[in-house]
Amino acid sequence: MSLQSVREFLAARKLDIPIIELEVSTATVELAAQAHGVEAGRIAKTLSFRLGDGRVIILVARGDARIDNRKFKDAFGKGRMLPVAEVVALTGHPVGGVCPFGLAQPLPIYLDHSLQDFDEVLPAAGAIHSAIRISPALLAEVTEGEWVDVCQL
Repeated sequence: MSLQSVREFLAARKLDIPIIELEVSTATVELAAQAHGVEAGRIAKTLSFRLGDGRVIILVARGDARIDNRKFKDAFGKGRMLPVAEVVALTGHPVGGVCPFGLAQPLPIYLDHSLQDFDEVLPAAGAIHSAIRISPALLAEVTEGEWVDVCQL
């Protein structure tokens, strides 16, 4: 169902972006980079956080970036990554296939500036063996994502 929700998301926006489905798992940055033949930074990893005020947010960052705790706290206050069961329930996507498209419910999307180092990135597409190729600018546009600076390389 998750892969289908991504297809529906793209179709509803009349985006002619093919979903890449592979025979191998792309559930981690390393596996995805190897499978797609790209550097790890081009993999757009999608992380889910619960903030101190209870809100849940989605953060998309380049694959080789790490959360900078000080920057994150400055931008959002306290937060913690969601446990697996909550990720699946709130996004509708399995861990390793989480993406900012076709979410089970509307969630605020934030995009780390680190993605802008590339002309094209590869976020997952709702399954642990799927992805799309998209420019960071189009990613921000279609997800209505807000740019933030919360990562370090």
